[in-house]
This record gives sequence, C-alpha cells and structure tokens, in this order.
Amino acid sequence: MRDIYRPFVTNDDPDRYIRCQDALQLAFRDLVTASIEAGWSEQEALEAIVTLADDGLRRIGANDDARTLLDVLRRMA
Repeated sequence: MRDIYRPFVTNDDPDRYIRCQDALQLAFRDLVTASIEAGWSEQEALEAIVTLADDGLRRIGANDDARTLLDVLRRMA
C-alpha cells in the first residue's frame, strides 16, 4: 500500500478535509484493488469500507457523548 502523506495545512484550514481525501486516495484505491484481487467484488469491498467508516464515526460520536455526560455528572457531584 502506498504511503499517506502528512497534512501540510493547519487544523483550521478550510481545505483540510479535501487535502485528507487527496492524501488517502491512492492508498484507498490500493485497498479496493487488493480486496478485488483477494476475491471480493468491488461493490462488496466499497460497502464494507463504508460500513467500517460509519462504525468508526459512530464510535467517535459515542465517545464524545459519553465524555459530555461524564463531565455533567462530575459537575453534579
């Protein structure tokens, strides 16, 4: 798999999101190609990647929600 280059823009740069996509694009294509070569269809690979990404985002959101709730409970104690 190809190397993913480091961000070269600041966290508040409006183009940071698209720069991240640029950085991941070739490695992403390599991942899909490797999945196809292993015997999965392109659609199966893409659907699995989307599901994994969605799960990751939900996990981040759940962690953020839990932190917020814990902060509220700490202030109440």
